[in-house]
Amino acid sequence: MFGWKVNLAVALPESPTFWLLLFLVLFLHRYVRLIVNCVSHWRYKSYPIPDKPTFREKDVTVVIPTIHHNFEELRPSLESILATNPFELIIVTTTSKFDDLMKVSRTLNFPRIRIFSIPVANKRFQVCEALPYVTTPITIMADDDVTWPPTLIPWILAPFENEDIGGVGTCQRVRREEPGASLLRLASNWLGACYIERRNFEISATHHMDGGTSCMSGRTGAYRTSIFRDAMFLHSFRTERWRNYILNADDDNFVTRWLVSHNWKTWIQYEPECEIETTLEYGLRFLYQCSRWARSNWRSNWTSLVVERHVWKQQPWSTYALHIATFTSLAFVFDPLILASLWWGTANWNEVIRRYAFRIMLVFFAFTKVVKLLGLFRKNPVDILYLPLSIVFGYFHGLIKLYALFTLNMTTWGSRKDGDDNDNLRLAPWPRRCAILNNPPLEEVEIIRYMGEAERPMSPSKSKCKIVINDPSNSSAAPPTPPEEPASEKTPLL
Repeated sequence: MFGWKVNLAVALPESPTFWLLLFLVLFLHRYVRLIVNCVSHWRYKSYPIPDKPTFREKDVTVVIPTIHHNFEELRPSLESILATNPFELIIVTTTSKFDDLMKVSRTLNFPRIRIFSIPVANKRFQVCEALPYVTTPITIMADDDVTWPPTLIPWILAPFENEDIGGVGTCQRVRREEPGASLLRLASNWLGACYIERRNFEISATHHMDGGTSCMSGRTGAYRTSIFRDAMFLHSFRTERWRNYILNADDDNFVTRWLVSHNWKTWIQYEPECEIETTLEYGLRFLYQCSRWARSNWRSNWTSLVVERHVWKQQPWSTYALHIATFTSLAFVFDPLILASLWWGTANWNEVIRRYAFRIMLVFFAFTKVVKLLGLFRKNPVDILYLPLSIVFGYFHGLIKLYALFTLNMTTWGSRKDGDDNDNLRLAPWPRRCAILNNPPLEEVEIIRYMGEAERPMSPSKSKCKIVINDPSNSSAAPPTPPEEPASEKTPLL
């Protein structure tokens, strides 16, 4: 009877023991992963470049889907990618922008560029248009606004010496604004840099623990082409299901989950020689970006944990530290609750010790807000002035996550011109099965053949689109023949 009364007293909110136990549960759940990730991140090592690599630049095709409205602005990014000398660059745009992209591509002074177009602006559709034409064993998917270092390809290929690795990512940084920029741009730029730096920290830490990550970034990632040639991959990539809809957003999340579900391992090359530079939006458009990323996280992590469930066995640490954390990382809720439970839970302590415990917790909170950003502060010590902004935005971001949770059926970009012209395709209603199956008329019946995308022969209209440019340095070569006019807006080989 006495023991029952003690247990009841512990369970009552008025009991200091109740609040102290709550504090311990919240603290351990929230910060064990941070402490372990700190050690894991600091011990992380990239794959070194082998003396005799299996794959070289000639084994790489770069695929870039783009809907940019001014292709001349992409010139620095495209030139940085071509400076690494991949075997081929394939760019896919929309039909209305095909001619403008062709004009820019012809001035890039690279002999192996192909341009494709499709009628709609959708990254998944654009990627599927390019994949059947990739002939190299490695495909690098890249965004149109990234800048590569000239040393990227040897580093990103190094992990593929391990035959179990199917995808390799890079570390990233944000292109910083010049000092004369507006306060709004500087603030948004800093918050974007914080987002990328935290991501670098987390994916390196979790990869070191169990090889897991929530998402292999679509900004730049290398994959074995054999994965993309799988007809089941292409079918699933175009028909991913979310609730009662076909989801054609979140392409990088899908690829990440596909690798996990098919027992491929991934790796991140966390080296300056493999660090890409990207740009993010500012002001209200940056908030649109944050809400879009948050929706992707909610959808993908729910799919990983509840629908597919492969991560529970394959990546237990990442399941706890990344996937489950999505549902329990609202700082504006948990931080005050942790402080309050500590204060109420130590009501029976000596007053001096109680105040010391509270102050130590505040210092630890400060450490948690800074530790993931140490890389930024080392590069730009003056950035420490922006730290209060980062802390405040961290609490505000919890509201963005809640907004995203209640708007999961939204797939708009909101941050890019022309980015939402075909938004209705990103979340299309799942078609209902027809109750009746009619056979085709007998006179039109032919043998139906099912072939993988990689085996499908090129249609006659596409075969007319090839343009061959002879090497001008070869004086003995035959004079070039005039190219045929393409029958459709599908590539010339530049």
